[in-house]
Amino acid sequence: MTNRNQNLPLYRVLFSRITGQDAQGRDELARPKEIGAVWPRKGDKTGGILQLDIIPIELTQRQGVIFLVPLNGQDQGGSQ
Repeated sequence: MTNRNQNLPLYRVLFSRITGQDAQGRDELARPKEIGAVWPRKGDKTGGILQLDIIPIELTQRQGVIFLVPLNGQDQGGSQ
């Protein structure tokens, strides 16, 4: 019997592009979109493997932010 949690990612990877700035000069962000996941490495190795399903053009231009959101016990890894 395998443990179901071993088939789930460690983190969901979300990207939010910068849409402008507020009155204080801070970046305003668009709604985050899930673009991939971080999967555990096999065996006893530490860390994870980043897998991106989508690479936003704003990411290559440094015009956005990446968020790593840990999965909780009830989350099945789907989009919000």
